[in-house]
Amino acid sequence: MTTNRKVRGFTLIEILVVVIIIAIISGVALMSMNLIGDDRELDTERKRLATLIELAQDEAVMQGREFGLELMASTYRFVEFDPFESRWNEVQNDDLFRMRQLPEGMEFELYVEDKRILLENDPKLLEDPDDEEMSLTVETYAPHLFVFSSGETTVFEIRLKRPLNDQQLAMRGNLLGAIEFVEQED
Repeated sequence: MTTNRKVRGFTLIEILVVVIIIAIISGVALMSMNLIGDDRELDTERKRLATLIELAQDEAVMQGREFGLELMASTYRFVEFDPFESRWNEVQNDDLFRMRQLPEGMEFELYVEDKRILLENDPKLLEDPDDEEMSLTVETYAPHLFVFSSGETTVFEIRLKRPLNDQQLAMRGNLLGAIEFVEQED
């Protein structure tokens, strides 16, 4: 009794097709995870800045203080107005309002009342406007955005950008201090 059984396996072409499909799916998944990771980091920084601005608004209203925000190309700092000296100073002894640096490869773009503001790489000097020698050579310091004790703020749009892969996220603030997140298409 002989049985003629034919043993059949996978052909080389079938195996290659499966390997190619797995490689394509893996490549697409890895690339999309990298892009989502970058968006997540941009979104995290946007949310952090919006939260700090809202916190400055709360502090301004509750304590009757005037705050400002100065943006540089990839850093930002909060300042407060000293009414006794009539000048802006860095916020002292408050870790929340310290100068902050954006992650590598990220930068700001700022629009105040629909006009683009060119941002410097370094913070401006907080000079004493009463110093006659300095007042002749240095203009009086003022931050880009104001947070008043009345609850009002400067109308602005801040875009966080990643120029290398052309990604950006934006947020807008209105006169009453409300901040909204804006998608790139808007």
